[in-house]
Amino acid sequence: MTLLFVFDMDDVLYDYRWRDRMDKLTAITGHDLHELRRRWWISGLEWKAEAGDPSDPDEYLRRVTEVIGAPVSREEWVRIRSEATHARPAALDAVRRAAELGQVALLTNNGILIHHHLHEVAPELVPIMGREHMHASASFGARKPDPLVFERVLAHYGAAAENTFFADDLVENVKGAESIGITGHVYVDEASLLAAIEAFAKKALAA
Repeated sequence: MTLLFVFDMDDVLYDYRWRDRMDKLTAITGHDLHELRRRWWISGLEWKAEAGDPSDPDEYLRRVTEVIGAPVSREEWVRIRSEATHARPAALDAVRRAAELGQVALLTNNGILIHHHLHEVAPELVPIMGREHMHASASFGARKPDPLVFERVLAHYGAAAENTFFADDLVENVKGAESIGITGHVYVDEASLLAAIEAFAKKALAA
């Protein structure tokens, strides 16, 4: 039996300083924060992208630059996201422990462009879980908390829900995973994350 441990990225394994990202994009676009967010984020377009529409990274960039009204290269978009994303060493240690107990994977609500560049956004995870196990929700065609994204993760890994652990900082995302039988953990701090990993593994392996 192989246990599967799935982790959210932002505000769990990494600090996401979204305001830093927005400051750099407002400087490029000339829009203030509210206008920039209104055009792409508040409009729901990023939400759609996180659910897999569009499914092509170049189309994602075409849409976002058209809507925000400024040319941003793929490299620059990824660089700005990367610079706003800072690893939490103790949380990564918890993932390393999980990797000793089973298969580890990342599941973050993000569009398809970031999916293809997660190894740059979160490079510290590559030696822990491998680039191929770092997923944005768009790659599964659904976003958290939709149970469908969790069902597709299980299918991708051939894992049973009862042998799967999921950690996220948002209660609604954890409830989405739990609705199909996955063991969920609402992230509070690194110590409780590690304790939850150990408790899940002990219970699952004893079953």
